[in-house]
Amino acid sequence: MSDGLAYFKEVYGAVPEWVGKMHTYRPDALDHYTNLRSAIMEDGLLSSKEKDLLLVGINAARCYERSMLYHTKGAIDSGATIPELMEYLLVAYLYGGQNALQTGIQSVKYALSLKGLPKGHVLYVYELEYVLRYFISILEEVDAPFVSNILKAPEELRDDLLLVRGVVSAKMKSLLMVGIHSAELKGREAGRWMEQARSHGATEGELAEVGLICLLTAGIPAWFEASDSLFEGDD
Repeated sequence: MSDGLAYFKEVYGAVPEWVGKMHTYRPDALDHYTNLRSAIMEDGLLSSKEKDLLLVGINAARCYERSMLYHTKGAIDSGATIPELMEYLLVAYLYGGQNALQTGIQSVKYALSLKGLPKGHVLYVYELEYVLRYFISILEEVDAPFVSNILKAPEELRDDLLLVRGVVSAKMKSLLMVGIHSAELKGREAGRWMEQARSHGATEGELAEVGLICLLTAGIPAWFEASDSLFEGDD
């Protein structure tokens, strides 16, 4: 088995079909892509777990379920918890609305199955209130208050609560919004969120790592959009 095939088998537990086809038609391209992905996703200024969680949120916001599920497995394998995963998905909701929630629920259910936990009741309505109630139903009592507070909060306060409270830091939530807007090729908005991330302590190196993971999921134009607002030469 080639190094590329072995790498993706280790990452995903099996060689995805798209990897096998790249190996069939352009094994040299797979080698280059494998090296690029490995370099970007390794522990750096952001951990591999944080990068996978960011990509879960980015792809939930884009309603791209396949990539979201790949990175859900990566995040869980790296030690991510269900409450962490939920918070990233709720931030994605701030961008993608009900469609992002409907996609994100599949990440939660997959994560529960990976952990051998029950998936809870079936959802037929993906409005925020129903999704929050679903999350509360499957969380341990100690983890439920954050989601309960979001549910109880007046609608005009929910966005602020989602972005600054909980087990995921305000910095990481701002970085997620940077990633979402970069992947959606909305560089000006990504730049505004970079300022927010900096105010919560994000470094230029961390912002650059977000741009690079966006390259993996949305192509080189996503890096163009993210790099426009990076400060050249800082850390």
